[in-house]
Amino acid sequence: MILERGVIMLAQTRFFGEVDIDEEKILTFENGIIGFEDMKRWTIMYDIENGSGGLISWFQSLDFAGLALPIISPYSVIERYEPIVEDELLKTLGEFKDEELVTFLTITIPSEDPSKTTANFRAPLFINPNNRKGVQIIVNNEDYPIKFNIYDSVQKMKAEQNK
Repeated sequence: MILERGVIMLAQTRFFGEVDIDEEKILTFENGIIGFEDMKRWTIMYDIENGSGGLISWFQSLDFAGLALPIISPYSVIERYEPIVEDELLKTLGEFKDEELVTFLTITIPSEDPSKTTANFRAPLFINPNNRKGVQIIVNNEDYPIKFNIYDSVQKMKAEQNK
């Protein structure tokens, strides 16, 4: 539930309880996302306090408080991510320069073994930060897996950053 209070909205979230969301932080996915086509309004929440190092964020639905998906930047997992996407599919994002586009991957974190965490490289979230519009697209790169184990990659990239 969201109550409007000027440019700040009070939102109920899955993991963070009731929080104020600045209108500038609300993302619109006109087509929803895969499996949640009716969920159009989202925000990204960061949980740096719980030790994720800022790598994992939460893609929180503002249409249903119980829906929050863990997400990660593909560049936190691999050095190069070059998804092939038809321009037509990006039209809902409006005007943008390629380097402005923000990309996230949804991840699955098994509670019994976090080292088996996987990222979906085939269906990234693309966000135009200029107008806060987003879209999830199945990319044409057949070599990108739906379930890529990210644990070792993230550990390796963290170690390289700390050198």
